[in-house]
Amino acid sequence: MLTQEPTRAARRAPHRELKERVDLFKAGMRKLASGVALITSADDGHQAGLVATAVNSVSMDPPTLLICVNQSASAHDVIDRSGIVSVNLLSTADLELCDVFGRSTRRDERFKLGEWRSTAFGAPRLLTAIAVFDCEVVHKVTHGTHTIFLGEVHDVHIADADEVEPLLYMDRAFMQLKKLEAPQRT
Repeated sequence: MLTQEPTRAARRAPHRELKERVDLFKAGMRKLASGVALITSADDGHQAGLVATAVNSVSMDPPTLLICVNQSASAHDVIDRSGIVSVNLLSTADLELCDVFGRSTRRDERFKLGEWRSTAFGAPRLLTAIAVFDCEVVHKVTHGTHTIFLGEVHDVHIADADEVEPLLYMDRAFMQLKKLEAPQRT
């Protein structure tokens, strides 16, 4: 059995019980404003999706992004089996979809609301999304309650609109972006 010495940081860190660390972690992460995406996939004729804020770019060559999906989410196993995923970045106009995709009681409504098409890989693509990344899962890492899926981007669909209003999430609330005026330099 391999044992690992605690890092210097771990030896200096104050000792907190797991529940307290989890509560503090959640409180801190609520302060991080994030864009909102619908993660969608399909396998053997079954479409699945979920609302996510844990989406990030990983590499430009090859273009790759990551999504973090709770293993208890209904879409998790569909993504895992199919190896395909569509990351649909939402605008403020798509807010109602967050309620539909965020509640298991509304699962039957998920692809009935909004305009959908299939990507080249077969994952559902929301036509009103600001941008959609059509991905093939190339790697996955399981950690704790979640799986981190790395998706190599094979196509990107970008909205034609000149101005978009991205949907954001922070502190348990949906928000919209406001452009700030840069301070005048003297």
